Amino acid sequence: MILTGCNMNNGTIALLSDSKAPLGAPEFHLYNTSDYLDAFKYAIEEKRNDIKAIIENADAPTYANTIDALELSGKALEKVSGIFFNLNESNNSPEMTEVEMAVIPLLTDLDAYIFMNDSLFARIRSLYDAKEQLNLDEEQSIVLDNYYQRFVRGGALLNEEQKARLLEINTQLSLLQIEFNNNLLADSKEFKLVLTDEKKLSGLPEGVVDAAKEAAEANGCEGWLFTLDKPSCIPFLQYADNRELRKKVYNAYYNRGNNDNKYNNKDIIRKMLTLRQEQARLLGFESYAHFMLDEKMAKVPEAADNLLMSIWEPAMKRAKEERAALQAIIDAEGCNFKLQGWDWFYYTEKLRKEKYALNDDLIKPYFKLENVLEGAFDCASRLYNISFVERNDIPLYHEEVKTYDVLDAEGNHLSLFYTDFFPRASKRSGAWMTNFINQCNIGGENVRPAIVNVCNFTAPTGNTPALLNIDETRTLFHEFGHALHGMLTQTHYPSVSGTSVKHDFVELFSQINEKWAIAPEVMRCYAKHYQTGEIIPDSLIEKMQRSAHFNSGFDTGELVAAALLDLRMHMIEDYSNFDCEAFENETREALGFIPEIEYRYRSTNFAHVFGGGYAVGYYAYLWAEVLDCDAFELFEERGLFDKSTAESFKKLIEMGGSKDPMREYRRFRGADPNPAALLRERGLIQ
Repeated sequence: MILTGCNMNNGTIALLSDSKAPLGAPEFHLYNTSDYLDAFKYAIEEKRNDIKAIIENADAPTYANTIDALELSGKALEKVSGIFFNLNESNNSPEMTEVEMAVIPLLTDLDAYIFMNDSLFARIRSLYDAKEQLNLDEEQSIVLDNYYQRFVRGGALLNEEQKARLLEINTQLSLLQIEFNNNLLADSKEFKLVLTDEKKLSGLPEGVVDAAKEAAEANGCEGWLFTLDKPSCIPFLQYADNRELRKKVYNAYYNRGNNDNKYNNKDIIRKMLTLRQEQARLLGFESYAHFMLDEKMAKVPEAADNLLMSIWEPAMKRAKEERAALQAIIDAEGCNFKLQGWDWFYYTEKLRKEKYALNDDLIKPYFKLENVLEGAFDCASRLYNISFVERNDIPLYHEEVKTYDVLDAEGNHLSLFYTDFFPRASKRSGAWMTNFINQCNIGGENVRPAIVNVCNFTAPTGNTPALLNIDETRTLFHEFGHALHGMLTQTHYPSVSGTSVKHDFVELFSQINEKWAIAPEVMRCYAKHYQTGEIIPDSLIEKMQRSAHFNSGFDTGELVAAALLDLRMHMIEDYSNFDCEAFENETREALGFIPEIEYRYRSTNFAHVFGGGYAVGYYAYLWAEVLDCDAFELFEERGLFDKSTAESFKKLIEMGGSKDPMREYRRFRGADPNPAALLRERGLIQ
């Protein structure tokens, strides 16, 4: 890319130009926050010009001069967006947020220019109507279908007044989403529990106390600091003997965004739901739930709801049994109180220790972060014939980030892979995978992707390395499964590469990868004591296996409840008097959701739904879990590293969104997925 007539600084030019770093990696060391806005403005104008050239092409529409041209348009914008929006999530600052607020309306206007353009839609529609005569392969046909549907869903069939209103709605929704995320991050950071009385640390493991001490020192506090980052607050809920402090942390965590302060998200949620409903009605759908599910595997809300309810009933039955067992411990200790949400984690750990002689202190020494990552690498190498080579010559955006070159069996470059594993004030909570660079293979140039996994794991303290609990271990494998989906992709068109698949299909590849993390034969390869190098003993593996379904009523119940909350919240007809807290309570009562368990995410901190791309999509974790449990049973039958099974599954990974997912799943499995596999995996049926 050559920039002419540009009065730009070096950082902006670097953002817009081809990278000179090894493997085309982003040159993070050259970019400054002040560079992004000018880079976006230039790149957006370039994209407009690319689209204008397609529209004004005097030749009759062909796949090459319309669809290929669309896929190749706006390369500078793709680059700038891939860098900026990823860093905005993992290395945020007030200045980055200012840029985001300025850029979102510009991008929304650009989308309107493209997807509400009658002339451009006419070219696509002519190809869509003549599709049977174009001799397209399946990938080309799917890409064409996707463009047609995206234009229709983007307002191409609306009149001018409706298009203008849809543009207003889209702009408002984008800005409200930013506001939601900013409020959630700020409200989470607002809470700090500083303890100066050592007696109040009673019950907390040494590693948790040490981490709190270091956190206090880093924040200029005396004593011990606990925050709402999961590596801090969840161990506190599990082990702190002080019940009142557990209640304080519990309520702070579940009430993020709902504290009647300047960071309250309740009004934002009502506005977003109202606008989403109007958007769906404009486009001819009964509700926003119907609008969103129309392009997913579930197709209609009833299908998603039916799946969730089939899991809900056995989950609640088990949860009530778990509640009774925890109350029995409270009573046996002579405590005169009824189990509450802030007690569940604490007494669950007591019960785990009583039943299985097992707790995190026994497990974590065998799960050093670096060893777990090597275990994930080793599984991928054995399954998919790839290798990982750490690179020290690739620019980084933060000192904690590491980079790897991913190679195929012949030693050819497949992908760059970045890891960013520890919490910091500039990073949002949670764990995710994204692309800095998308894969593309049009016109003979096979651009390979650059993928990043971002997590918030327990950080090293003093001389103790980062030691993961089993949930964090599974999370690493989960996000690495998404990364593999991005790294192994072998499509031609970027719009269907990697994780660009139907929303309720994408979690198959992350969730099945978790299964290898806890397989005994795999753990024996990577789970080694961080001090002695001793391989995890079979006796400990056996305890972990016996406790695999422990607390499954809670784990399943909080997840299904959140998915149902998301789904049903988007099926309401009128939001004029909507109150998300009241709706949560109504849904709880309708479901018979026991009060001792909270929704995994309450509305005001449900970032998947109001701050990200999972609206009416949180059910997808369970929809895909049916697939991953069913698929993994085939690996268990044939061998976890059976070559032919792995090769067949690899084809599912490589295809991205270029083929029909259910047809290809049936090809792999030889049958439709069996929903009972999920219930068996969670121990809810035999």
